[in-house]
Amino acid sequence: MAELLLSRSSDRVAIMSSSTLPQRIETVLIGAGQAGLALSYHLARAGMPGAEYAGPDPYGFMSRAQVIEYLEAYARRFQLPVRCGVEVRSVEPSSGAYRLLTSAGTLRAENVVVATGLYQAPKIPHFSAAFPAEIRQLHSMQYRNPASLPPGAVLVIGTGQSGAQIAEELHQSGRKVFLSVGSAGRVPRRYRGRDINDWLTRMGLFDTKVEELKSAAQKFAAHPQISGKNGGESLNLHQFARDGVQLLGHVHGFGGGQLLIAPDLHETLARVDQFEIDTLRKIDEYIATARLSAPAETLQQLRDGYAQPQITGMNLAAHGIGTVLWATGYAFDFSLVRLPVADADGYPIQTRGVTRFEGLYFLGMPWLYSRRSGLLFGVGEDAAFLADHMAARAATFQAAPRRVAR
Repeated sequence: MAELLLSRSSDRVAIMSSSTLPQRIETVLIGAGQAGLALSYHLARAGMPGAEYAGPDPYGFMSRAQVIEYLEAYARRFQLPVRCGVEVRSVEPSSGAYRLLTSAGTLRAENVVVATGLYQAPKIPHFSAAFPAEIRQLHSMQYRNPASLPPGAVLVIGTGQSGAQIAEELHQSGRKVFLSVGSAGRVPRRYRGRDINDWLTRMGLFDTKVEELKSAAQKFAAHPQISGKNGGESLNLHQFARDGVQLLGHVHGFGGGQLLIAPDLHETLARVDQFEIDTLRKIDEYIATARLSAPAETLQQLRDGYAQPQITGMNLAAHGIGTVLWATGYAFDFSLVRLPVADADGYPIQTRGVTRFEGLYFLGMPWLYSRRSGLLFGVGEDAAFLADHMAARAATFQAAPRRVAR
């Protein structure tokens, strides 16, 4: 279910109060994050989204508050018709259009764009139900700060960006941290004088198209560890081990009062290390081929994690663990759309956001079209494409109306 509704009427663009919510709208965008806002811009006027970053740190990380203000300012600047506080509960076909049941009433729309992102529900393994009741369990989306957790050590499961940053913050706060290492790779924050993402963008990594992937599973590969909690320094699991964090293999169950852990810590660390080695080699090759001037750099190769034991079972109480924090990603849930729109993985079935159901679209999700489809700096391209597609459909619809497929 979506928390925000962004809509455009057929004859005007305006901010609508709850008392003036129309019953029929040409286009409803479910979700008013960067994707919904970008498409609203294109539907209202021609041109690019027009909100390039103008601050003092173009390669820095904006805080949560700064991102929110950035999006709110964007909506104000272009007078986009955002309706906050409206929950969309269902979308279903209705006589050649779509009927939307919302917390503010029922709407009818010719076009519906689902721009709610790809992370609807926390993904937590079913065996979590076997953990002792006195252990507090929460997902990374629920984490706020170390003080919000019960006393005692913390087991963090997962080492993507969120898990690694949370583990870092907990350790620096004085907590004993046990960290179950996942499949996410590692890259340094900066390399050879530039931000790592600057190199990757120049090399065309984010231009990779979905059809170039070797398998559908690659769409869901974990993003690499790229920055610590303060937004400027690199992350390294070996440094965690050197600092006193206890690294573990992947957790696969709980039974007999024991946490069950695979003996794969060293194997996983090797893959994480190799990811960085391969990435930096590609950057070096790109610099050499393009004959760019960039200072040479050799990163320190830490190996402290390999000195830690391969633990296969652990009693949580004996180690003083009071909290288990699942940094294990999210599941997809597009069940609000009452049509068969998802594949076996739960991912929308579409071609660059266009589904087989006329007037129904998806936007703002990774790999709709390319690697950059779900990113702030890439969503504008997909939004422009959908806006053109919808304009062409509107012209055809006016000439010869067609029904929505069931």
